[in-house]
Amino acid sequence: MIEYSPTPKAELSAYEKAAEEGIDPRCIPQHLIEVPPVGEEIPYPIYSKIDQESWQILFNRQMELLPGRAGEAFLEGVQTLQLKNSQIPALRKLSSILEETTNWKIARIPGLLHERDFFQLLAERTFPSTDYIRGRHEIDYTPAPDLFHDIFGHMPMLTQPAFADFYQMFGKAALNASGAHRPMLERIHWFTVEFGLIKQTEGERIFGAGILSSKNEVIHALSNEVTKIPFDIETVTHQDYDVWHLQDVLFVLDSFEQLVDAFTGWTKKNGLL
Repeated sequence: MIEYSPTPKAELSAYEKAAEEGIDPRCIPQHLIEVPPVGEEIPYPIYSKIDQESWQILFNRQMELLPGRAGEAFLEGVQTLQLKNSQIPALRKLSSILEETTNWKIARIPGLLHERDFFQLLAERTFPSTDYIRGRHEIDYTPAPDLFHDIFGHMPMLTQPAFADFYQMFGKAALNASGAHRPMLERIHWFTVEFGLIKQTEGERIFGAGILSSKNEVIHALSNEVTKIPFDIETVTHQDYDVWHLQDVLFVLDSFEQLVDAFTGWTKKNGLL
């Protein structure tokens, strides 16, 4: 097993800092001890009736909130993946659709991954997903990863070609990062993949998974309570945030092509790609 040296406090991720402070043990990143099942290798778990009902509650609630708030790419991705309220989708089926659409696959993982394992999968164009759903007592919010966040929040955007390419590029760059570049990349991930907004003809729309899978964040994100800043990658890399509260600062992309171009330039400038 690979051993990692202790990371200086200033270079820890927000989740690592939170885990050190004892907020929630489920947020302590874990290493993969074996190769995870991918695509057709992923079995469909035996979900309880309550689990299936939780998916239905979450799916219906978010889909009622998202018209007029979610970006076109996300809503189209929901249709492409054939996500429905009837039952928790099978990861192997979603993997097959993604492979046909943007050449991504899905791997089933046990929980929050250590960043090196996470980045390695992204670099291989493989999205790591859990296959368990939050308990009913956490239906409105869970600090830990779960399949609703992974499937509903993240996977629809992986059907968008430019975003899908950016995410693989992010994984490759992150594998080469050290020192101050680590928290910078974490901020880029946070303010795009998790909490990104994009400009459309109708106005600002949501594409970040952390917003799209959260009732409170969806309502909050486009409100006047949030400071919205035009996307600039250098500004993003120096913007702090807190993982445990509603976000009060968000960045707005002009397009996903802008994200690809900005990230390509930034990683080359910093010797990460």
